Parts: sequence; structure tokens; C-alpha cells
Amino acid sequence: MDKKTFDKHLEQLFEDHWKLVSRKNKKLASNNGIYHRYKRPVLTRNHAPVYWRYDLDHTKNPMLLTRLGVNTTFNAGAIELNGKYYMIARVEGFDVKSFFAVAESPDGINNFTFWKHPVMMPVTEDPEMNVYDIRLVKHEDGWIYGTFCAERKDNSKPDDSSAALASCGIARTKDLIQWERLPDLQSTAQQQRNCVLHPEFVDGKYAFYTRPQHGFIDTGDSGIGWALVEDIENPVIQEEESIIDPRSYHTYKEVKNGMGPAPIKTEKGWLHLAHGVRNTAAGLRYVLYMFMCSLEDPSNVIHRPSGHFLEPLGEERVGDVSNVVFCNGWIAKENGDVLIYYASSDTRMHVATTNIDLLLDYVIHTPEDAGRTELCAKQRDQLIRKNLSIIDQDYPQLKKFL
Repeated sequence: MDKKTFDKHLEQLFEDHWKLVSRKNKKLASNNGIYHRYKRPVLTRNHAPVYWRYDLDHTKNPMLLTRLGVNTTFNAGAIELNGKYYMIARVEGFDVKSFFAVAESPDGINNFTFWKHPVMMPVTEDPEMNVYDIRLVKHEDGWIYGTFCAERKDNSKPDDSSAALASCGIARTKDLIQWERLPDLQSTAQQQRNCVLHPEFVDGKYAFYTRPQHGFIDTGDSGIGWALVEDIENPVIQEEESIIDPRSYHTYKEVKNGMGPAPIKTEKGWLHLAHGVRNTAAGLRYVLYMFMCSLEDPSNVIHRPSGHFLEPLGEERVGDVSNVVFCNGWIAKENGDVLIYYASSDTRMHVATTNIDLLLDYVIHTPEDAGRTELCAKQRDQLIRKNLSIIDQDYPQLKKFL
């Protein structure tokens, strides 16, 4: 196209992008009393700046074609700094390589806009093929740490082009701009994914939530693990990890489970958000679930509410890897509000809003899984009988709806 037409189309691309990132979101009515979803995703591939995707040189790209496409923006870590809200998203290009990029919002819900440049994450002496799913934590040592999956080719299987090795990459920063890369976490496990650094020292050591596993996809007999490290600059797990939240047959986490973001400290305990996976006739289904650990012993789970906390609904069920929700970032504000950033179907980012009091009520007072079908039916029937009695005594006006 001629230069005049090129300029007109280019301006339209920028205008459309600006309309997208500047529009306001809408809170939806809650259907469970625990949290509110929002009408639109907070981050999509169309949020990627125009100048990330197109060559704007008319002489090199006269037809204004996409040169480096962005496929998905998902699985973002999150943090609040200096009154602003940040997600570090996993941005996957058409080339199937992921990189980290910071998106900033004034209120954590609206107007997320990518910084001009992606994160230039330093590499180790053995550069990874792919990095993804970063968790951010403000540690009491004064650093902001990012733990992420560092994926490399499994060279012991040269003929298998999908064979990979996953390890826990570790980096730290003060400003999300300059990053110092540390050695990968070392353990006796062949693979490590979904590793999260605990925000505080435990017995003077750095504490990690881990997921030791033998295979890249299969988790074997694993679950969410716990391990201590003496020196973050030489992060070696000296003792075998203990599993604090194992997989369980015929539950939302029967195939695999893993930590989400770093836990939130409350007066009642450490609040955890994790993902669980089960197999269905339509394939794997990922949901989010919660549990709580003791303040005195963060490796001790003291509350396990029954069932999942958040599941993929509606359009969230469709994407690159369908029927999936995944969270590795949430923000607890000083006023008690909590912003939960979750990805749907490995494609886009959403936000759900709640507060600490609601989460504590949910985690502490929701009954645990009763186990077998017979016991679960009895558990529900007891609730029904109790509620019908309350209606009879206190809400006779509701009987017309029964």
C-alpha cells in the first residue's frame, strides 16, 4: 500500500489499541458471596502494543503485516508497589516461546498497559529454552523475588522432540526492571515446577513450596512440597522435600496439584491458593482451591475447605488449552481487599475481587471433604435439614419458593 494509506491504517491500529486499554471493566454480581468476577479479561493478546507485533518501517513492511505475533498473555505474577499494581505476564509469541512482560494498572482492575519493553531476564550458564509462570514475593530480606519455570530440552532423550526438563528459576529485583539471576533451585527431584518462595524466613532459612516430580507432565506420587534452603545465592535443598498437600483420589486434585502465588499472612494463618487437576472425558480440568497453614509452622495445613474455589466458566473455558483456570498472582491490599489474578485456558488474564475476612470465613468454616459419596450425601443432607428448619422458624415467607 502507498505511504498515505499505510499511515492511515497504522494510526487506526494505535487508536483501536488505545480504546482497548483505556476502557473500564464491570464488576459482575457474585454467585457465591466469596468473590466477584468481572465482565472482561484484564489482559489479552490484543493488549500487546502495536509496535511489539508490527514492523512500522514502510519500506520493510509496506503491507503492514504482523511480523512477530503475540498468541497469549496469561499466568501472571502480581505485586503492588508504590501505589500501583503490576502483573508480570507470560507472553507467548506465535513462535511458542514465552517471555515475561510487565503490565501496569492504576487500580489493579482497569487500564492494564504493558511497559514498552519486555523483561530481559538474565540466563544461567545453561540458558533455558523457555521461561514461564513467575511468582512474585516481597521477602523479609528486602528483595522482590521471582520464581519461575525454566524449561530445557531433555538431552537424555534426543529423539523425543517434546522431552523436557523443568527446574525452578530464581531471580531478584528491587524495581521490576533490573533483575539479578540466581542459580536454579537444586533438589533430588528430576523436575521442579510451580515453586514458590515463602515470604518470611523459617528457622533462619529460606522456605520453598515445591512440586518434586519425575516426569515433565506426569507428577508421579507428588503434590505440594516443603523444603528449606540455607543460602538463596546457592539454593540447594539439603533434605528431601516433605509433601504437605498431596494429591487425592477422586477429588479436584487427583491428577496433579501445585501452588499458586505466595501465601497471604493473616492473624489466623497463612492463606494459600493452589491449582488442582483431574481427568475428565473431555480431558484435563484445572480449578483453583484454597487451604490454610499455621502461623507457627507454615508447613502445617490446618484448614482444607471442601471442593474447588474457582472454576472456568463460560468463555473462560475456551482457549489454547481449554477448561483451565490457573493463578500465580494475587495482591492483598492494606485495607483488606484482595485482587486475584487468574488465567483462563492458557490464553488471557482475569481479575476477581474479595477481601481477607471473606477468605478467612470461607477457608475456616467451609467443611472438609467428607470422603465417600455416602458421607458427602449425609453431609449435604444435614445442611439441608438445618436450613429447612431455619426457614420454618425464621423465614416463613420463603416457603412459597420451596
